[in-house]
Amino acid sequence: MPFLALQMRTDDPAFWVLVIVAVSFVVIAVAMVVIAVVVSRVARAVGNVERRVGPLMERVGALAEQVRVIAVQGKEVAEQVTVMTGHLSTATMHFSESMALVRDEVRDLKEVVGLSTETARAKVEMISRSIDETHGQLVTTTNFITSKIVNPAREIAAIMAGVKRGLEVLLAPAPKQIDQSYGEEEMFIG
Repeated sequence: MPFLALQMRTDDPAFWVLVIVAVSFVVIAVAMVVIAVVVSRVARAVGNVERRVGPLMERVGALAEQVRVIAVQGKEVAEQVTVMTGHLSTATMHFSESMALVRDEVRDLKEVVGLSTETARAKVEMISRSIDETHGQLVTTTNFITSKIVNPAREIAAIMAGVKRGLEVLLAPAPKQIDQSYGEEEMFIG
């Protein structure tokens, strides 16, 4: 009789082992989905930050270029503008430093997201391997239980049923002799 044709009963320990394994698979699957959703959200957030910071960096770069042009023109125009040019140069330097800091922060953020993505992938692969190993162990355990417990128990039950039937036949009352049977029936009828 195939293994799947067996009827599982709730008082059977194998039934509870299968229930626990099934619940474990569901918990692992839910954990994998949660990890995937979190990684997706982080990636989207980083993309949004990049999109917002990109135009700002372009504007700051364009502004810095305009300040440099004004500084050059100011030196040519007059001596009084020279003082103002120094201040504008300092402002340009601060803008450049700020832009460099923003670029460094964006680069660091990309690295963090990259590492997080790599870690998440590694964890998902580890969970997948764990599921495969658990499945293999479950199949091995099921085969072991079937071969060492279920099949011998089935054979013992069949032998016991045969012994019971044999004892019933051996211990049954002896049949009546034919003469006695007819004599009693004749007395009853007549």
